[in-house]
Amino acid sequence: MRLLPEIVDSANAIQEIRRNIHAHPELRFEENRTSDLVAEALSSWGIPVFRGLGKTGVVGRLDGDLGSGKMIGLRADMDALPLQEHNTFSHASRNPGKMHACGHDGHTAMLLGAAEFFSNHRDFKGSIIFIFQPAEEGGGGAREMIKDGLFEKFPCDAVFGLHNWPGLAEGDFGVTAGPMMASSNTFEIIVRGRGGHAALPHNSADPVLTATSIIQALQSIITRNKRPVDAAVLSVTQIHAGETSNVIPDSAFIGGTVRTFTNEVLDLIERRLREVAHHVANTFDCQAEISFSRNYPPLINHENEVLFSTEVMNELVGERHVNTSIDPTMGAEDFAFMLLEKPGCYVFLGNGDGDHRSIGHGLGPCHLHNPSYDFNDALIPVGISYWVKLAQRFLEQS
Repeated sequence: MRLLPEIVDSANAIQEIRRNIHAHPELRFEENRTSDLVAEALSSWGIPVFRGLGKTGVVGRLDGDLGSGKMIGLRADMDALPLQEHNTFSHASRNPGKMHACGHDGHTAMLLGAAEFFSNHRDFKGSIIFIFQPAEEGGGGAREMIKDGLFEKFPCDAVFGLHNWPGLAEGDFGVTAGPMMASSNTFEIIVRGRGGHAALPHNSADPVLTATSIIQALQSIITRNKRPVDAAVLSVTQIHAGETSNVIPDSAFIGGTVRTFTNEVLDLIERRLREVAHHVANTFDCQAEISFSRNYPPLINHENEVLFSTEVMNELVGERHVNTSIDPTMGAEDFAFMLLEKPGCYVFLGNGDGDHRSIGHGLGPCHLHNPSYDFNDALIPVGISYWVKLAQRFLEQS
């Protein structure tokens, strides 16, 4: 592993920043303290700061001393999750019901580490745009920053992202060209029937029976309408109906999610979901009201930028620690919006299996979105070095 000594020496200070952020988690579009911390750090290093994109987003722009050239965007997410932390170590969350359970505290700290390094090494052509994004967790913060003019104000030639990945060996990288993460979509179905006495069901149109039949039928979309080679998930995650045991209710609620790697498969699933729900409801003398929300598009890595990033990763950690055909995941990521606007690449950095956690960690696994999770601080110099080498090599092409 070829880490820069200066970065290794600064890792403890960046770790303190990471743990500070972890102890004070903030939910989407509420990252005021975190944004202030980021902005103050960038300013202290002489990096011009721009605020207000995507409400609580922060952008730092550093121009090299060697003149104009390419512009590269490096992005980290800042928000936490609405989750009660089970860890009790000293840097555990001090905000009840809020937790950095996805490692965004580590992502923010590593990008700050790269910004600090470049503030002391400005011998490059072009510009580095440090993008600290809010509201990745369901708020579409990337989309909101773009709407507010991110790429008009900072016309990056390419943009890059990184996420820690539990289960992947500590310090290893994973990436693949093309689809790497799925689209995220939600649906709600309200089944309207005719309520009545549960002992006299023939006088009613039962929305509960209808809802269960719809749920069963929806799975046929995946097994009988979609091609077997096209990956997709349709999961019903909610069903609510009734208030007591002897009354057939007037309505029932069904909710769930759909994940796909292509819009074509998503179009098919949405169309069939609507058709199935309507026809099954009609069969039982009920009606179905359907809403389908397309939240995040699939994250599609660009081939040239994947090849470029792979060269950097190979140089940093060695080829045997870089998996260039890692399995795509049905999880979603709003960096996908940035990749719709600019060429770029999103990579996974192995967080290990949880052995790194401090005394006082929860008894659960060190998985993303788990109340016993903690970011692996051993990744800090690796992530910073990746950002530094990536930007250096990219701007050398100016």
